[in-house]
Amino acid sequence: MDALDLARWQFGITTVYHFLFVPVTIGLSLLVAILQTVWLRTGNPAHLQATKFFGKLFLINFAMGLVTGLVQEFQFGMNWSTYSRFVGDIFGAPLALEALITFFLESTFLGLWIFGWDKLPRLVHAACIWLVAIGAAMSAYLILAANSFMQWPVGFTVRGPRAELTDFGALLTNQVALATFPHVLLASWLTGAVLMACVAAWHLKRRRNAEVFRVPMRLALVGTVVVGAGILFTGDNLAKVMVRTQPMKMAAAEALYESAQPASFSLFTIGNLSGKEPIFSIDVPGLLSFLSTGSFDGKVEGVNNLQAQYRQRFGPGDYAPYIPLAYWSFRFMIGFGMLAVLVALVLLWLTRRGRLPENEWVWRAAIWAVVLPFLANSFGWLFTEMGRQPWIVFSQLKTAAAVSPTNGVGHVAASLAAFTLLYGVLAVIEVRLLLKYARQDPPEPEPATEDDGPLAFAY
Repeated sequence: MDALDLARWQFGITTVYHFLFVPVTIGLSLLVAILQTVWLRTGNPAHLQATKFFGKLFLINFAMGLVTGLVQEFQFGMNWSTYSRFVGDIFGAPLALEALITFFLESTFLGLWIFGWDKLPRLVHAACIWLVAIGAAMSAYLILAANSFMQWPVGFTVRGPRAELTDFGALLTNQVALATFPHVLLASWLTGAVLMACVAAWHLKRRRNAEVFRVPMRLALVGTVVVGAGILFTGDNLAKVMVRTQPMKMAAAEALYESAQPASFSLFTIGNLSGKEPIFSIDVPGLLSFLSTGSFDGKVEGVNNLQAQYRQRFGPGDYAPYIPLAYWSFRFMIGFGMLAVLVALVLLWLTRRGRLPENEWVWRAAIWAVVLPFLANSFGWLFTEMGRQPWIVFSQLKTAAAVSPTNGVGHVAASLAAFTLLYGVLAVIEVRLLLKYARQDPPEPEPATEDDGPLAFAY
C-alpha cells in the first residue's frame, strides 16, 4: 500500500466508527424527549424512571461521540492537506455554524437538562431536551450540507488551488443535502428506536421492571415501523437526486454496464460483476427505472456509456467506482435496514395488548436486532462515499490528487496505528459503559412533583 491507500483506510475507519455514535445521539435525544413529555402529560412515575434510565445511555453515547468526532477532524490537516486547501473556504461556513450555534445549543441545554431537574420548572426542563434534539438535527444538516458539496458542488468559483464560496444559500439548499438530510435523520431515529427496543427487551425478557419498560418498548417498535416507511420514501427521492447529479453511482449500484430502457433491479446476483453475464440473478423488471426516473419505462444510463461521456468531459481515465463494493453495499444498506423494520413489526404484533411472549427466540431476536441499523448505516455511507470515486469532490478534485503530498507511508501508518489503538480503547469503554448501565434497574420511582432529583450517571 502507498500513502494514499493508507490515508483512505484511516479516514474510512475513523468515519465509520464515528458514525456509530451519531445516529444514536440523534435518535435517543428525540425518544428521551418524547418519554419525558409522556411523563409530563400522565404524571406516571414509571415514565419518569424510563426517561432518566434512557437519558443516562444517551449521555454516555453523546460524550463518546464528541471524542471520536474531534479525532476525525485531525486527519484533514494531517493526510488531506490539498483537499483541505481546496474546500476550506466552502466548509468553513457550515462547520463554523455547526460548532458555534448547534453544538452550543446542544451542550448548553444538555447541561441545563442534566442539572436542572430540581431547579427548573417542569415544562422548561422538558423544553431543554427538546432543544437538544433539535440542535442535534440542525448539526446533522450543516455537516450534510458540507458533505453534499463533495457529491454535487454548488455556489462556488475556483481560483487557483482553492474553491471560494460565492453563494452560501446555494450551499445550504444543495439538492443533495435537501434529499440526504431527511433520509439520514430517519435512519438515525430508527437506530435510536432499535437500541431502545433492545434494552427494553432485555429487561422484559427477565420480567423485570415491566411497568417501566413496556412503554419504551412499544414506543420504539412503533417508531421503527413508522420511520422505516419514511426511509423507503426518502430513499426513493434520494435515488432520483443521485441519478440527476451522479448517474455513475446509480449505474454502479446496479452493476449496469449498458444503458437500458426499461432497466430491471437485481435483488441478488451470483457471478461476475465486471460486465459479464451473471451466473444467477433475481431481477424485478422496471424497478431500477422507477428508482431512477419515477417511471417503470425510464432509461437508465450504463457504466460504459457514462465512462465515454466523462472521458470526453474530463479527459482520459477510469471514472467508475469499484463495482462489487457499490453493488453489495447498496443492497446491504437496504436489506439490514428493512430487516430491522420487519423484526419490529413482528414484535409489535407479539407484544400487543401488554403481552410478553414466552418464546426465548423472540426476545433474542429483539436483542440482537440492535446490530441491524448500525450495519445499514455503515454500508449506506460506504456506498455514498465509495460510489463517488474517483472524485473526492465530484467533477472538481480527484481523491488521488487530494492527499498530502509530503506524507510518506511511515507517517500515515504510524497515525493509523495510533488512531486504531485509541479507537479500540474507546470502543471497549463505550461498550462496557453501555452494557453496565443498560443492565441496571431504572432509578427508584419518585412522585411526579417539582422536586424531582437531578439526573446523574449513577444513582
